Amino acid sequence: MFKNKKILIFGGTGFIGYHLIKRALKYKMNVTSFSRSKPIKSRRIKKIKYIYGDISVKKNFKILKKDFNYVVNLSGNIDHTRKKEVFKSHFLGVKNISDFCFKNNVKHFIQMGSSGEYGNAASPHSEKTKCLAKTYYNKTKLMASKYLMKKYFDSKLNITILRPYQVYGPLQSVDRIVPITITNCLKKKIFYCSEGLQFRDFLYVKDLVNAIFSTIENKKAFGEVINLGTGKLTQIRYLINKIRKLIPGGKPIYGVIPLRKDEPIEIYPTIVKAKKILKWSPIYSLSDGLKKTIKDYKTNLEGNL
Repeated sequence: MFKNKKILIFGGTGFIGYHLIKRALKYKMNVTSFSRSKPIKSRRIKKIKYIYGDISVKKNFKILKKDFNYVVNLSGNIDHTRKKEVFKSHFLGVKNISDFCFKNNVKHFIQMGSSGEYGNAASPHSEKTKCLAKTYYNKTKLMASKYLMKKYFDSKLNITILRPYQVYGPLQSVDRIVPITITNCLKKKIFYCSEGLQFRDFLYVKDLVNAIFSTIENKKAFGEVINLGTGKLTQIRYLINKIRKLIPGGKPIYGVIPLRKDEPIEIYPTIVKAKKILKWSPIYSLSDGLKKTIKDYKTNLEGNL
């Protein structure tokens, strides 16, 4: 189905991009990655064409070929404190990508949205839940989503927005709760946490990649926003203690990091739409996903322990 098809991945040097590229190569696709920076050594993949540039600058798109079948946007500025850069990356960049797709007759443009677009709306979030984005980053992501839906109806560019929840897995940067806990346990260090009483939905990265490939040639997904998660809640303290059982070592100090005053205790989606349209459901349990992730971190941290 995908053999010899051409896919352009914006943000291909990132955590999710790495796993998406690996799967695309398994399907014998022709893959191009476009990003601002080079991949770290562990995420660099042979035989991939890496192109570098800023998606907020339209002239940077001139270097790209014009015959891609699919485009997936995983790019974005990771420093959410710099509002100007967030706007350029998550809105202007998305606008430029959609213009590129429209002008070059791309069959399907898949935008990676954010579960944070729902903001403080009560969980479980369905795609009909009113979006109450609070942070500047999530407001900008929501602006991009609204722009793309309007473009879909105005120009008939085939667009799908996927909204994943708490993705984790091998080679994720150490700035999220799963890798933070794993690395501190492997190094037998003390680390500070919140009380850990909040609940979140954790999605293993390979399940997300499965969802993307269930979307790519799915005409029923055109013009849709689709939530991706397990639909199940995991308490943060339970997650931390589960990792500690798998890796004896590390000592969390609960209650040091305060929650935001308006931070919801529960954040998770319904995935009825994903099951219906994409025929997709997550296949990795939390235990399986954590074991695979821990194995990877053990390998990559071994020389530093």
